[in-house]
Amino acid sequence: MYPFIETLGERTIQVMSDGYEYDRVLLKLSGEALAGDLGYGIDPKVVDDLAEQIAEIVEDGVQLAVVVGGGNIFRGLSGSAEGMDRAQADYIGMLATVMNALALQDAFERHGIFSRVQSAINMQEVSEPYIRRRAVRHLEKGRVVILAAGTGNPYFTTDTTAALRACELDVDCLMKATKVDGVYDSDPKQNADARRYDNITYMEVLSQGLNVMDATATSLCMDNDIPMIVFDLTQRGNIKRALQGESIGTVVYSDGVGAQ
Repeated sequence: MYPFIETLGERTIQVMSDGYEYDRVLLKLSGEALAGDLGYGIDPKVVDDLAEQIAEIVEDGVQLAVVVGGGNIFRGLSGSAEGMDRAQADYIGMLATVMNALALQDAFERHGIFSRVQSAINMQEVSEPYIRRRAVRHLEKGRVVILAAGTGNPYFTTDTTAALRACELDVDCLMKATKVDGVYDSDPKQNADARRYDNITYMEVLSQGLNVMDATATSLCMDNDIPMIVFDLTQRGNIKRALQGESIGTVVYSDGVGAQ
């Protein structure tokens, strides 16, 4: 259990996340999730609804970190495919994640959630630098930590960032928010007979070439025994239900750990 400490004047209150299977979690959000039906940019209604759901979880005592992508604004791989230098394109993509992080922070704080944006690229006017111990302390105080700018290095995806930060922050679970309700053995949009897994190991994901996360991210989670829940973010309330142990999406786990 990871109690967070809420300071009220001279008093400190320890708040436990009763009713939840996981006490400290990292939520990976794609940039596309923030675009909603707009397809590009940031949909304020989507961000506001997400903040409302997260506010309930945080108020219940769950410690939450968020890694956000930038694909709703710019994708480094797409820029590279159009002839841009790959490293330069990836840096532009990192800046896009900072914009998304600031939008999330604004929505969180309008819903009464204290939050901090930590960027892997130094932008002291709008964010803190990413410092692991400081991030952990924020979590312990009940603040949501929004992690932006990826790892600060080109050629690394935000999936890899999420896996790395999940290991560094010693979370109980990595949650990957998607537009499908779990991991399938083939693309359910193209194959009506595609089978959804309730549980699957990281090794099976790698050996079957399933498109869950990139191989680097998958290996990081596997080697450090970080379970992952892949779930449908478009169904309202799924974040809370998954954290409370309901069978939402697919649980991916290391061979030696076993499924939840």
